[in-house]
Amino acid sequence: MAEDPFDRDHAPVPGRAEPLAPGLIAVTAANPGPMTFTGTRTYLLGDREVAVIDPGPLDPAHQAAVAAAVPAGGRVAAILVTHGHRDHSEGARALQDILQAPILGFGPAERSPAMAALAAAGAIGGGEGVDAGFAPDRRLADGEVAAGAGWRLTAVHTPGHLGDHLSFAWEGGLFSGDTVMGWATTLISPPDGDLGAFLASLRRLRARAERRYFPGHGKPIEDAHAMIDWQIAHRAAREAQIRAALARGPSDVPGLVAQVYPGLDPALRGAAGRNVLAHLIDLAERGGVGAEGGVAAGAIYRLI
Repeated sequence: MAEDPFDRDHAPVPGRAEPLAPGLIAVTAANPGPMTFTGTRTYLLGDREVAVIDPGPLDPAHQAAVAAAVPAGGRVAAILVTHGHRDHSEGARALQDILQAPILGFGPAERSPAMAALAAAGAIGGGEGVDAGFAPDRRLADGEVAAGAGWRLTAVHTPGHLGDHLSFAWEGGLFSGDTVMGWATTLISPPDGDLGAFLASLRRLRARAERRYFPGHGKPIEDAHAMIDWQIAHRAAREAQIRAALARGPSDVPGLVAQVYPGLDPALRGAAGRNVLAHLIDLAERGGVGAEGGVAAGAIYRLI
């Protein structure tokens, strides 16, 4: 497939207010890493009544920087959370203590029956980075609107990376959280991550009109439709690689990672294994692979 379209030329100054568009500011948290790139992006939308999108990790310096970035004379009307991963949601209550604004989000993550059964069996691990204590003051259903002076945000339920993931559509684009990013593909780690749901969310966003996205990490994406097309094709290619590896013989997840991701940085093998497991679960649900003793993180998989 075509060379990846990612833009990794990004060096924001943590805590500094960065104008992105009229009435839109980003503040980057000081939490860079293999899964967070240059850090979580917190967005402030509006001048007189402000929406804060993704309060970020629990970091007093970051919450103080976000509060300081509120335009002079403005007040925060709502703190919106795309999803309950700690790097996005854990700072919500601390920021609320400063800004005295309600927290809005989807609410507890939902799992498909198949994922719920796997989670109950305890066979596939997962739960990395989940903010188990996150609960919004106001739950936003798919299609529900949050609005203030000069802005209007429509919640778009985009599960896959996490079952409670919301994107927020705005007249100037879409806040895509971790569903679509411009620096890397999205980690899907079962049972909280669900590849089938993720692909459905990508196709749903692709059918919408917004083309400029503001992701949870990294630069704005200027042609989001092209990025989505590439990422859907990438997932199809990854599935083909896994099928080809299994055609050479049964394998466990580490064996597939070694075949599908040759030369991978050892620090990324764990995340790669979670993505491979997500593909295997999706293939098993569709009848493409079987697992000795049932689907599990440590199972041996074979083509059916």
